[in-house]
Amino acid sequence: MITYILLLLAAGLLIVSVLGKVRLHDWWIRACEFPRVQIASVTVLVAMAALWLAGEGLRLWILALCGTVLVLQLYRILPWTRLWPMQVQPAEPGNEDRCVTLMVANVLTPNRNSEGLIRQVRERRPDVLLTLESDQWWGDQLDAALGDWPTIIRVPLDNLYGMHLYSRLPLEEAEVDYLIQDDIPSIHGWLRLPCGDRVKLHALHPRPPAPSESEESLWRDAELLLVGEQIRKGGYPAIVAGDLNDVAWSRTTRLFCRISGMLDPRRGRGMFNTFHAERWYLRWPLDHVFTTEHFTLGRIERLAPFGSDHFPILTTLCFRPSRADEHEVPEADREEREEARENIREGKTREQEV
Repeated sequence: MITYILLLLAAGLLIVSVLGKVRLHDWWIRACEFPRVQIASVTVLVAMAALWLAGEGLRLWILALCGTVLVLQLYRILPWTRLWPMQVQPAEPGNEDRCVTLMVANVLTPNRNSEGLIRQVRERRPDVLLTLESDQWWGDQLDAALGDWPTIIRVPLDNLYGMHLYSRLPLEEAEVDYLIQDDIPSIHGWLRLPCGDRVKLHALHPRPPAPSESEESLWRDAELLLVGEQIRKGGYPAIVAGDLNDVAWSRTTRLFCRISGMLDPRRGRGMFNTFHAERWYLRWPLDHVFTTEHFTLGRIERLAPFGSDHFPILTTLCFRPSRADEHEVPEADREEREEARENIREGKTREQEV
């Protein structure tokens, strides 16, 4: 009996692994991309159990299935470990006037431990703080502590998609936009660095594919890809930051990077899982900071929990366009560009099913 149970488990893990490769937007298919580390861990346990407990007749089949699953999962996971080359090169000492430190924090609207976040802001002194899921109550608490910052953009909403941006640096031509859906805001503007250069900041929090939110990932995907196309066509130095409700290794995020030519500072350094802060067994990287090749990385760090289901993440980027040729920029082929354009068109025109 135990042999057949292990065989079914191994087959089920393989099915879930293959589903993640299917090009459909259904939420339950896209959800298969999230727990790759968890799937790989369970697969190792199943393989170990098979070595000890499975009958000889089916043991090799179970081990073969487990080996296939591990190959599929590790192929996607390894770039976000120290075993992989770094995608964004480390910054050299100095040049502080060319650097910007961003803190991204999904606060979880019902969470009321604002002091836990504000304390970390005061300790870490970021140049830019971006909060997601921040409603009017959160805005009031942040204003009381950070209201003297030179640039503040407030979008308080009660639908879990409010956002606030506080910046010590000027944010020029700033605007709040609703790119795909009229209840999902985003913030865009030009950060003026102390050295005088300007870089474009895109702050996003698209709707996730989940039963309680959206039956499909189409609208999330369309928002990411639309911003990616804008960056590629504009050719400007850019930073994309926010809770993208997608994991770093997903098909959509990888396509976004190829469409936009953006780099992930975590590649070759670690996963920096920001969700779920309270459930160690369900963690993956949901909060992101992507850059164009114009930047090097000073540091990236996951910060302490403060009552939200997300950890804050802190990233220091240094604007060094003279080092752009040190980076290998991802590029999309013609088929991928057409896929992105089709997703954007469909996301803008099709009504959402919730």
